Amino acid sequence: MDEVKTVVSRDGTTIAYARYGAGAADGPAVVLVGGAGAAGDGEAPLARLLARSFPVFVYGRRGRDGSGYAVEREFEDLAAVLAAAGPGAAVHGSGAGGSLALAAAAAGVPVAAVSVFEPPCEAPGSLPEVHARVLVVDGGASPAPVRRAARELSALLPRARHRTLTGQTHEVAPHVLAPVLAEFVAEVAESAGPV
Repeated sequence: MDEVKTVVSRDGTTIAYARYGAGAADGPAVVLVGGAGAAGDGEAPLARLLARSFPVFVYGRRGRDGSGYAVEREFEDLAAVLAAAGPGAAVHGSGAGGSLALAAAAAGVPVAAVSVFEPPCEAPGSLPEVHARVLVVDGGASPAPVRRAARELSALLPRARHRTLTGQTHEVAPHVLAPVLAEFVAEVAESAGPV
């Protein structure tokens, strides 16, 4: 981790984030969205691997202490971190973090691309509103219903593709996921041209 900073969300809440890869290439940043109960620390191994190619931002999601909050506040938090990350930033979320990333994109939070690893089922009605390119990933050793749900999710999204990581479960190994995610982010950035 190169630095820890804060941003202020729309409702005035201070959101802390860690930036990895300050010396990384000039490519787009990647914002990692932690899953349920995650304070952001669980994303550090993936962040360190991705930071070889991109600046990576990991933030502490609000409400992880069980307190009540509206999901819209989380959209605003993610938008604040994306603003700090700069234009063209991509978002990746595993599990519930993936669901939040997709819901935020559907709600209009400006993301260049979204990558998700085995998110819980989404409400299909909002998915056509996700205009960003999306990569839906699952583990080849995950239960069949999880793999089927990932394929179905990618079919529902207008600009999505699906990828299975052989031998992986819901506890995906960061060194297996990182190159797949890095390739996707680089491909999206290249097709978008200069930011």
